[in-house]
Amino acid sequence: MPGITDFTGRTAVVTGGASGIGFALAKRFLEEGARVVIADIEQSAIESAVAELTALGEVRGIRTDVRDLDQVQALADATLEAFGRVDIVCNNAGVETGGTFLNITEQAWRWVMDVNFFGILNGCRVFLPILEANGGGHIVNTASVAAFNSGTATMTPYCASKFAVLGMSESLEVELRTTGSPVGVSLLAPGPVKTRMIEAERNRPADVPPATEPGRVAMMEKLAATTAEVGLDPAEVADQVLHAIRTNQFFVLTHPDMAMAGVQRRLDWMKTGVPPAARRAGS
Repeated sequence: MPGITDFTGRTAVVTGGASGIGFALAKRFLEEGARVVIADIEQSAIESAVAELTALGEVRGIRTDVRDLDQVQALADATLEAFGRVDIVCNNAGVETGGTFLNITEQAWRWVMDVNFFGILNGCRVFLPILEANGGGHIVNTASVAAFNSGTATMTPYCASKFAVLGMSESLEVELRTTGSPVGVSLLAPGPVKTRMIEAERNRPADVPPATEPGRVAMMEKLAATTAEVGLDPAEVADQVLHAIRTNQFFVLTHPDMAMAGVQRRLDWMKTGVPPAARRAGS
């Protein structure tokens, strides 16, 4: 099935669209002639993003908590009311918190899973029928290179949520291809990108405690340093996503070597029975 090659007059919805990769996607869609609806949990960020992007084309901002299916449905309804159609949906909103396994609270687990997995699931459930009714469209689900790399210290909920996105998206893609659906699916699995993801706890609910264990703080500092050193600009990621939509490409791997290495470590584990950490320690 061919992808969407001309974005002029199309309508794109981007969750987590007020900053980082989401903002870069919104900007690129506008530059290509599409109309854009930015959904985000941060109202002030939405207002700033819309103000910055208005000069590029038609853009709306709608505060949306993707954990809430009713709010995602309201987002779809508002988009249809404003623009009459939806062609592209980027389920991009994501959060992160963690710690050592037994110190991660149930509330923290539920927050990460509700946003990172159920938020994407909600987007697919609400928008897929709309895209099919249009006669075609494309869904982009944001996972992470963490979907191929388990065992990242203090980030277990995040890794688990991204594995879930990978499994759901692969299954959806297979089903849609099998049934001849006119809707394409892409899985965006970014590695280090210069976004505010390491500051994701700024939006944590009141019942989610801050992750302040020393090991956790050290891990975040290491991640921040790596991102500053080798992280991609979000605009580069947006370019890769638009290429994937045009070519109906499923995997969008911003750092393919990292993704492939993660898969290889798992294959080695399956073959040898020795976990990667044990191999690195010389066991």
